[in-house]
Amino acid sequence: MESTKVNDRIFLSSPHMSDEGFEQEFVQEAFDTNWIAPLGTNVNEFENELAEKVGSKSAAALSSGTAAIHLALKAAGVEKNDVVFCPTLTFSATANPIIYQNAIPVFIDSDFETWNMSPKALEAAFKKYPEVKAVIVVHLYGVAADMDKIMEICNKYDVVVIEDAAESLGTYYKGKHTGTIGNYGIFSFNGNKIITTSGGGMLVSDNDERIVKARFWATQSRDQARHYQHSELGFNYRMSNVAAGIGRGQLKVLDQRVEKKRYIFEFYKRELSELEGVSFMPSNNWNEPNYWLSSMTLNGKVTPLEIFEALEAENIEARPIWKPMHMQPYFRDYDFIGEGMSEHLFECGVCLPSDTKMSDDDLFKVVKLIKGLW
Repeated sequence: MESTKVNDRIFLSSPHMSDEGFEQEFVQEAFDTNWIAPLGTNVNEFENELAEKVGSKSAAALSSGTAAIHLALKAAGVEKNDVVFCPTLTFSATANPIIYQNAIPVFIDSDFETWNMSPKALEAAFKKYPEVKAVIVVHLYGVAADMDKIMEICNKYDVVVIEDAAESLGTYYKGKHTGTIGNYGIFSFNGNKIITTSGGGMLVSDNDERIVKARFWATQSRDQARHYQHSELGFNYRMSNVAAGIGRGQLKVLDQRVEKKRYIFEFYKRELSELEGVSFMPSNNWNEPNYWLSSMTLNGKVTPLEIFEALEAENIEARPIWKPMHMQPYFRDYDFIGEGMSEHLFECGVCLPSDTKMSDDDLFKVVKLIKGLW
């Protein structure tokens, strides 16, 4: 099997093109037809193929997952001073678009059962902020949030739900793709994601009218006119035809990538679970994760920093769990609802190298280095 090494480095999660060369075929088609930019057949087909793959009615291919969240918030009617609930345990790209809309984020804690948004904390947040306009739910590291409980609460308050499935393409919740349970779903194709377009994202929804509007906003809100006319604020958010060609090729191997991510997770869990103080990211009988990043927590003699330093000394990449948003300098003045589970995960968490190009030799090397610390 091909190794993940570049200059002998084992990466956390790096781009992995298909062995069959699917991506090159679609990109070559874009060159042959001179549809390099801005749009073209690859964009249209990538939208159709991704929507069909996840079981959504409509999709808009965009420049990033962040852009997709931004347009989802706009489609949900989020405006200045509106309150938006957001998980605190996530990457800043989930929260930043709330600020783009001049809205107010309120950060919600995680629970132990999923590491994702706590339904208990969410219910408490609604009681404090009943006027909330939208809720963003994240499926962290490819593990689904408890969507039944979350949707029950959000439906009770009649609020729009946006699923940030940037990390969870290929993850199922009770047989349904994450990103298709709420009102809007977003996916990311950044270079470290399970499939990539080098940079890009997708907004999906069963509300075709809102997706059409999102495409309009994403192309500078250009009105139908012979001249350039703009009646609304627009954005330069559309995916290029070349990038979409890469995405179409990557989509063909998504199932293979999910299979390998699961293999990596099971390998680590089998080899490391018996070490004192080691616990792995949660599994639930309603959840089929893509295990984008294999993650664990430590509660014993070895600290996350010791693991990071031991692996880095051998040119192996590992990272902490996301630092919660309410602990970030920019967001620290916004409200946080919860009991501190997210802080515990940040302090004790380790994201292990989970690159789909890793060989068994790579995995054994990582495991041996970690076991050597006990």
